[in-house]
Amino acid sequence: MRILLLLALLALPALGIERFPPPDFSGGHQIPETVVPASQARTQAWIDVAALSLGLLLASWISLRLRSRKGLVILSLVALAYFGFWRRGCVCAIGSVQNVALGLADPGYAVPLAVIAFFSLPLLTALIWGRSFCAGVCPHGAIQDLVLVRPLKVPHWLDQPLRLLPWIYLTLAVLLAATGGMFLICKYDPFVGIFRMGGPRTMLLVGGVLLVLSMFVGRPYCRWLCPYGALLGLLSRVSRFRPSVTPDHCSQCRLCENACPYGAIHLPTRTPTAPADDRDARLRTLSLLVLVPLAAVLFGWLGGKVGLVSVAWHPTGELAGQVAMADAGTLPEPAPDEITAWRQSGADRTSLNTAVAVLEERSLTLGRILGAIFGVAAALHLIRVAFPRPTADYETDAADCVSCARCFSSCPYERQRLGLPTDIPGGSHV
Repeated sequence: MRILLLLALLALPALGIERFPPPDFSGGHQIPETVVPASQARTQAWIDVAALSLGLLLASWISLRLRSRKGLVILSLVALAYFGFWRRGCVCAIGSVQNVALGLADPGYAVPLAVIAFFSLPLLTALIWGRSFCAGVCPHGAIQDLVLVRPLKVPHWLDQPLRLLPWIYLTLAVLLAATGGMFLICKYDPFVGIFRMGGPRTMLLVGGVLLVLSMFVGRPYCRWLCPYGALLGLLSRVSRFRPSVTPDHCSQCRLCENACPYGAIHLPTRTPTAPADDRDARLRTLSLLVLVPLAAVLFGWLGGKVGLVSVAWHPTGELAGQVAMADAGTLPEPAPDEITAWRQSGADRTSLNTAVAVLEERSLTLGRILGAIFGVAAALHLIRVAFPRPTADYETDAADCVSCARCFSSCPYERQRLGLPTDIPGGSHV
């Protein structure tokens, strides 16, 4: 821990200069210092990309080939020290979702190539090797995983509905970023303040609470809040390679079930020789045909409503609201700096109202699209929970498993492979 603190203290802020003359604000407004990136910033960004690429390859190799929990712990410590405390949580793959969303919605916004790399490389890795990024590269996951000392099982009826929250968070974050409102994920990141040893008191408190909770509940942020984790889980469902509990076949000793702190292991639902349940298959197909379109329409409509509400969070929408209050005489004095700047710019209400109308139309359309996508994701999740895929052995969940390798050491066949004692509860031996 002393080494991590030393690395964090060595991360000095960049020096800045004032590039443009300040506007003539009244009321004693203090102009914030403008920070200009250092000349080495571009080189450092590509060093970060190289470190990310190497970390992803190592995490995939350690979890799938070496099957080593100890190796992933060491890699997590290195990733936490570098991406967390040394690089102070930025560039962040989780927050890069917003940059990409804004870049796709606004042709005038240029997304840095390094940010595109941080967004795409973990997703590409998930498509091939599962959630290797979560296993040992993501500092947010590492800081939670390393403090887990006494994991408690979260009831299935509570865990599964909570896993829809990342999709809600992702939908709202993309909506606000694509319309130019705010970068919600970055503004309310619970761990960046800890990495930077400072920040808004509220977020530091939230980060502290999550860390305390992480001592007893496996990765609560990753499971129930992380918007990027929702995308990783989606692609991991079709990954070519993924972690398996046992290196060969399953003895159904149930040791792995107790070893997983994330509820990411499927229990057997049928015997190896039992035929598949045709009734469940028919109900699953019927649900897909009925529930998915219905959810897309319902949440598409709701998403449009949320899109219109989000206009008030956009700088243009907020300014329009303040101008309306000023005209009605209900705006407290002194007037906010945004009102002062708007008045000095010589703009009129007509142009402002036109800008708000354009923003509302854009937010309405995007809200409907994102709401429909969320509806489809929610419906598929509920169908998967209600009608789980029949399995004859204990298997890792392709989407929820973060490749932590905890279940490996609990498997007697894995212990046999490593030359360790392989006694199974109940007196049997492999």
